[in-house]
Amino acid sequence: MPAVWSAPVRFVECDQQGVVFNAHYLTWADEAVNAWWVAVGVPHGALETWGVEYLVKATALEWSSSARHGDTVAVDAELTKLGRTSLTLLLTVRVDDRVCCTVRTTYVATADGRPVPWPDEVRARISAR
Repeated sequence: MPAVWSAPVRFVECDQQGVVFNAHYLTWADEAVNAWWVAVGVPHGALETWGVEYLVKATALEWSSSARHGDTVAVDAELTKLGRTSLTLLLTVRVDDRVCCTVRTTYVATADGRPVPWPDEVRARISAR
């Protein structure tokens, strides 16, 4: 699957050595998650119409190299687990073919602040990918 999100590394995202500050990888992952929902057929706002929203339950990052000012980062998203009330995505941040960081995030479907099953329509769209 091609990258679901990409952008050039901005100067403001880097330290004095031109290396991306670690917190920006989570911002990029979040941008990619928003694009992933659209790619699986769940556009922005659709979850609310089905009566759910999603929250981050856990996230973990693992770095293998640095992105630098002047690079263009691309983020791939892969569904690794679809549970009854949660899903886990593996987001791979790379520059060209070089992996910089992986982000594994688990999201929980909620309604009124409590975990709920993913609606059948959402599950069908996610599973079709």
